Amino acid sequence: MCFITPVLRTIAYQTPVHVRGLEKSVNSELNLASFCQSTLPFSVKPPISTPADEAIVLHYLPFTLHNPSVSVELTRNFSIIAHIDHGKTTLSDRLLEHTQTVSQREAQEQHLDSMDLEREKGITIKSHPVTLVFNSRDGKTYKLNLLDTPGHVDFSYEVSRSLAACEGAILIIDAAQGVEAQTMANVNLAMEQDLAIVPVLNKIDLPAADVDRCRTQLEEILAIPGDHAIPASAKQGIGIEDILEAVVELVPPPVENPDGLLRASVFDSLYDAYRGVISYVRVVSGEMKKGDKIKLFHTPTNYEIKEVGHFTPKMTKTEKLQTGDVGYIIANMKSSAEVKIGDTITHKDKPCREPLAGFKEIRPMVFSGIYPIDTSDYEALKVAMGKLQINDAAFTFQTESSTALGFGFRCGFLGLLHMEIIQERLRREFDMDVISTYPSVIYEVTKTDGEELIVDNPSYLPESQTIEEIREPMVRIFIMLPGDYIGDAMQLIMEKRGELENTETIDEFRVLLTAVVPLADILVDFNDRLKSMTKGYGSMDYEHAGYRAANMVKMDMLIAGDPVEAFSTIVHRDKAVYRGRELAAKLKEVIPTQMFVVAIQAAIGGNIIARETISAMRKNVTAKCYGGDISRKRKLLEKQKKGKAKMKAFGKVNIPQDAFIKVLKSGD
Repeated sequence: MCFITPVLRTIAYQTPVHVRGLEKSVNSELNLASFCQSTLPFSVKPPISTPADEAIVLHYLPFTLHNPSVSVELTRNFSIIAHIDHGKTTLSDRLLEHTQTVSQREAQEQHLDSMDLEREKGITIKSHPVTLVFNSRDGKTYKLNLLDTPGHVDFSYEVSRSLAACEGAILIIDAAQGVEAQTMANVNLAMEQDLAIVPVLNKIDLPAADVDRCRTQLEEILAIPGDHAIPASAKQGIGIEDILEAVVELVPPPVENPDGLLRASVFDSLYDAYRGVISYVRVVSGEMKKGDKIKLFHTPTNYEIKEVGHFTPKMTKTEKLQTGDVGYIIANMKSSAEVKIGDTITHKDKPCREPLAGFKEIRPMVFSGIYPIDTSDYEALKVAMGKLQINDAAFTFQTESSTALGFGFRCGFLGLLHMEIIQERLRREFDMDVISTYPSVIYEVTKTDGEELIVDNPSYLPESQTIEEIREPMVRIFIMLPGDYIGDAMQLIMEKRGELENTETIDEFRVLLTAVVPLADILVDFNDRLKSMTKGYGSMDYEHAGYRAANMVKMDMLIAGDPVEAFSTIVHRDKAVYRGRELAAKLKEVIPTQMFVVAIQAAIGGNIIARETISAMRKNVTAKCYGGDISRKRKLLEKQKKGKAKMKAFGKVNIPQDAFIKVLKSGD
């Protein structure tokens, strides 16, 4: 007997259908057989005899029926922005479920977080686009292109790129936490691009939620009317319909260019081993479909489009992308050098005259050397980094070599978390075993002859007698925390050589501290210590604040009198002794005992500022003397002493590879 439900029966008889909340009259030419033959990538043919076949049809049907007919006026492009852990990903899960973009069988927590790393850490690392189909109360069907964004300050570049592809943004505020530092930073990014903002007060189901206080903070801190905020709970599914209706009402549709020429902005991309480079695009004007000949402004090569599609949230092939659409294209691009984030795609034969405004060029703030533990993996690591760079435009790398670690790469990152994520992705996605050097920043150096240098590696710092001035990068940090902890926060700022600029009372509970601090001093442990001292209630954001002259010196580590390049660092003179003692103590633990005494010294130029000594391996040469005169024992000891002195004069300390790895890992 043929298995067929009312939904599929209506398709077969060409009557109005109701599928996943979507009502649409089926084209008279469309019947079940033609739908199965033209659309499904499986050999599913009528009669539909099993529940599995029906599930396949239902999965592909809604988007196929509705997507081509949605006009630009019924398209909305929006992002979700918030401070870290305020519920962006949970809300996106509820939006997917409410619009029935994913079936109940496919639904899972953190659905848009595709990396295992994102699920493990509970954070969003990459922005994820998805197309939703929503039936509004006004009786119209809207196509909503959603871009979920990261919340951590290190990934603010991801946020700015996502916002550039949108006309509006949902601003989420945790009703129990209120407005935090990264909330303010993301709102400023959205306002700079003149986006419509839909404020949402999330987690109203928590006992600690204070909706009235959050509305007041919205007005006083962000200048957004508090009564516009939508109370919601993404976890409980409260207010989801209201949020979607607000997006439809407040976010404007994309604006069409009257000339109709193709203009599409590449806002992200990834590399697929079988299909090459897959570019994520926002079509600003015109349309693009399979077979079109296209070109990019930054590369001279022409390409042919092999496939276009939307995210539902998986890549779903469609006939074309039109004005206002957010989707993907696959052309015959095979290498990472062929696509640049922020580039403009246009038709080869009818090109637009000028490219779209690109994204702000991002400058790495933290540098570290990454080396393969097995030197034979150097070429594989180079290929892996090239593929990662397609997917992460903020990551930069260039070749360098080290006497101790061999050939590797000097890599630039936006922050320490960004650096940690890149290293972990290299290990997981490309199976690369790597070690990184201690993170450093970019210094500006003026030599006595007037020459200006940019130094991101201690080994490139000139001799001290030729240096007129060294300038270190500064950051302006914004710390929002409860007033009870203001004293501890000020002490931490001063410990990090910072200067407090401003203290502002936000409300009866919170204060906002603004300070200027050297970037090198907040890299490793500043945020962790801030979270610890404020019991998790403190939050931080920062922005680049130029360069300032400082008394910076190069500290070398000498082992048996020979400098070891891998352990050299640029530090402030006031902190050099502490850093030198710390590093010398770590080296003493990991360097094997030698046949002679080994001195581990921290030096600034010719001055030794810290020292540890590894005692020699000693044989008991007097063990065979069971008695007799003491002079016999002394003679044997003197002979041993001369041998040790000779060994020290000619001997070399071979530092094993794992010693470097242990010290550098403990330095992170």
